[in-house]
Amino acid sequence: MSLLLRAMTVMLLALPACLPASAEEGDQPARPSIGLALGSGGAGGLAHIAMLEVFDDLEVKPDMIAGTSIGAVIGSLYAAGLSAEEIRDIFDDFAGSNLDALSGLMDNDLRLWDLLRLDLNNGGLFDARGFIDFIAGKVEAKTFEDLEIPLLVVATDYWSGDAVILAEGDLFEAVQASMAVPGLFSPVIKDDQILLDGGMANPLPFDLLAEHCDLIVAVDVTGTRSATDDDDPAVLDLLFSTFEIMQQSIITARRQSIEPDIAIQPDTSDIRLLHFNRIETILEKAAPAAEELREQLEEALSEGA
Repeated sequence: MSLLLRAMTVMLLALPACLPASAEEGDQPARPSIGLALGSGGAGGLAHIAMLEVFDDLEVKPDMIAGTSIGAVIGSLYAAGLSAEEIRDIFDDFAGSNLDALSGLMDNDLRLWDLLRLDLNNGGLFDARGFIDFIAGKVEAKTFEDLEIPLLVVATDYWSGDAVILAEGDLFEAVQASMAVPGLFSPVIKDDQILLDGGMANPLPFDLLAEHCDLIVAVDVTGTRSATDDDDPAVLDLLFSTFEIMQQSIITARRQSIEPDIAIQPDTSDIRLLHFNRIETILEKAAPAAEELREQLEEALSEGA
């Protein structure tokens, strides 16, 4: 076993098992502890907000969260104590942009262009630090230790290709590493590691929760593709769709050995990587999946009570 994998194993074993709040407080029957995995998927990951709204409506908090890329972004905000509605407001604060052409990034007010800076010298087209500072300014938590809900953030080590599980120290440095899509965002240098988007190693990290929680909920937002009457896909569409296909293959392979208790896949068709300006459309498309989550979660909790 490599030193990196040994370190990851030790860190995960050291994490406390998921304990539902009701069991700790002793004032009501304990429910199953819940682990929530929020997956990678670019702007399609805004569908995670609709899933968090279900938790809020049911007044149930996950006991541990694992997130990759956009799942780490939204998971960090929720773990820091924000509600789904507050997270939705954050993403309403800027319109984002299409990735139909790079020039489209400059056609907005605030927006994603104001939060990203060209960074051609450091392994990516953009430096995401402005975006990271923007979301970090919305919460008091700055480290993993400040969070209300334990959080695991997944990045990928460039040299080994292994998943790197980040669970202590600087919270938003970890989030920035987890969303560092190769070629688009600059990688994060941490000690002797070059950290890239966690979607290359573990795009839906439900397996990290299996040893810690009773009930595992996994939300897959890697997207779908369908044939159209249009011309062949543009270069950028091919690039990012290829990344999605790779992630879907990883998820499929992992689910052959372990399955989440509840697996939800919101409809993110026709949503590109930086379509943050389409938040209303994304949440509308996610509504059926949110209702499916509500039904399955209510059933699982009633059986486990």
